[in-house]
Amino acid sequence: MSEDHKSRAQESRAAIERIYIAMRHLYVRGSYKPIGVSGKSLRSALITLSPEIYGSITDPEKVELTGLLYVMERLPKGIEECRFIRLISREGLENSNYKPIVPPKRVRNCYRVDEQQMFIEMTRGRSDIYDILTHLTFIYNEAEKIKNNSISFKRRLQRNWLMLEEIVNKEADGKKFNIEQANTYLSILLGRTYEEVSEAAEKFATRKKTINSLFHIIYWLGKVSIQEELEEEDREITFGPILRERLGHHIYGELWADNIKKALFNKKMLGRPIHIISANPHSVLNSLYSTNALNSSDSIEKQARFLSASKSIKSRKSVKKFASRHGLIEIEDTSGTNLSVQIIDTVKLVKVKLPVELNIDKKKLLKEKAVLIVMDYAFGEQAFETMDELLKPYIKDNESYPLNIRSISIIGKAGILEGGKGDIMIPTAHVFEGTADNYPFNNDFNLAEFEGHELRIEEGPMVTVLGTSLQNRDILKYFQKSSWNAIGLEMEGAFYQKAIQSAALIRKSIDPDVKVRYAYYASDNPLKTGSTLASGSLGLDGVKPTYLITKAVLKKILG
Repeated sequence: MSEDHKSRAQESRAAIERIYIAMRHLYVRGSYKPIGVSGKSLRSALITLSPEIYGSITDPEKVELTGLLYVMERLPKGIEECRFIRLISREGLENSNYKPIVPPKRVRNCYRVDEQQMFIEMTRGRSDIYDILTHLTFIYNEAEKIKNNSISFKRRLQRNWLMLEEIVNKEADGKKFNIEQANTYLSILLGRTYEEVSEAAEKFATRKKTINSLFHIIYWLGKVSIQEELEEEDREITFGPILRERLGHHIYGELWADNIKKALFNKKMLGRPIHIISANPHSVLNSLYSTNALNSSDSIEKQARFLSASKSIKSRKSVKKFASRHGLIEIEDTSGTNLSVQIIDTVKLVKVKLPVELNIDKKKLLKEKAVLIVMDYAFGEQAFETMDELLKPYIKDNESYPLNIRSISIIGKAGILEGGKGDIMIPTAHVFEGTADNYPFNNDFNLAEFEGHELRIEEGPMVTVLGTSLQNRDILKYFQKSSWNAIGLEMEGAFYQKAIQSAALIRKSIDPDVKVRYAYYASDNPLKTGSTLASGSLGLDGVKPTYLITKAVLKKILG
C-alpha cells in the first residue's frame, strides 16, 4: 500500500473520530443547531470523510440525489418540513393519539407533533443515534446547497425557486403541472442535468407511499434553510433527558429477552436444547414449512422466490398459518426493540413434510427436542444489548433458570470488498473499527460448505463499523490491502461476539464450547461505483444467498 494512500486513510480515520467525538459531545450537551458552530463542525468532518454512500457531498453546487433517496427512506416522511427534531426514548407516545410514522428502510417510531416538530424514538443504542445524526448532517449539507442556488447575490429569491414553489403548491392541491418544466427548474436549483433530475424524480415517485416527491423534498429542505438565512428562524436538534438517562442501560433489551424466556418457561421449553438464529424472519419459516404448506415439490429457493413476489400475500399467510399449527410461536414485541421473534418447537416438525434438501433426521428431532429462537436483525450496538440479555438465566420467584444454549447462528448482510452483490462471506474474526477490540473465534462454517454454487465465497476477518454510511474508499482499501486482509464490513458482528464471549467465558451462563456460526451475504460493494448501499436493495437477487446460508444453518442444527 502506497504512503499516499495510507495518509488518505489516516485522514479519513481522523475525520470519523472527529464525527463520533462531536456527536457524543452534542448528545451530552443536549442540543445543537445544524448551521451553528457545532453543526458546521459535523458537516466539515463529513465532507472531509466523503463517504461513498453520499456521492457528491463534497461538490459545493451539485446536490446528491442517489444518496438523498437512500437517506429519505431511512428518515420519517415529512422530516424535510420540520425545523425542530427531537430524539427521544420510548416515553409513552405509542399510547397517545399521535399516529406513528415508520420509515420504510429503518424501523423506528416517529411522531409529527406539529407542523414544525418531529419526535424520533431511539431504542437501539448509540448506533441508532450515530446513524440518524449522520443522515441529518447530510441532508442539512444538501439543504445549504439548495439555498445557495436559490438566492441571488442580492439576497433575493431566484425565479427558478419561485417557479418550483408554484409547482409544489399545485402538487399539494392535486392539480396537474408540467413535469418537464418542473424537472428543468429543479435541475438548475440542484446543479444537475435535466436527465439526472428526471431519473431521480421517477425513483422518488415510485416510493410515494412512504416518502414525498423529489419536488416536495427539495422545496422544503430549501425553504427551511432559506428561512433560517433570511428570517433567522433557526433549526435545532435536541436530545430528550430520558434518552440520555437510559442510554446504555439495556432497558429495551432486558424487556425483549424476558418476554422470550417467559414464553419458553410457560411452554416448558426453557431446559431443552436451544439454538439461536439471527436472520430474516421469513427465511427459516419458509425453509421448514413452505414445502408442506404449499404442497410443492420445488426447491426451497424456487419456493422462496415465489413467496417473495408481491402477489403471493395469500400464500405467505398460508405458510404462516400452517407453521402456527406445527410448532411456530410468534412473540409480539412490546419492548421497543422492533425485533420480531419466532420460537419453533422442532418436535412438531415430525408431522411436517420437510424439504429433502435439508436432510433432516426426524429421529434426531424426537431424541433432542431442540428449540429454535429466530430473532430478526439487530442494529449495531443493539446486537450486544439483546444477545447479552438473552444469554442470561431466566429469573422467576428468586430462582435462576439457565438456558441450554447449543448454538448461535448469525445470518447477516454486509458490504463485500472483493466481489459483488449476493456473494457470501465467512468471517474468521471481527475487527472492531476505531478500537483495540478484536474478536477471533472458531466459526462452525467453512468455505467447503458453500462451494458448488456460482456465488463467490470469501473467508477472512471482517470489520465491524459503527456506521456503514461513514465508510469511504480509502479506509476500506486500507483494511483490505493491509495485513488485516479484511473481506467485508458490517455493523453487528463484534457486538454479538462480545456478548457470546462474556456469557461463555466470564459469566459462564452458557457452555464455553457453544457452536458459533457466522455467514454474511453481500448487500453491496462500497468500493465499486454503482454498487454501494445507495444503489438499491438486492431484491430477488438476495434470495439465493439468504436461503443458501439458511439451509446450511438448519442442516447443522437438525441434519
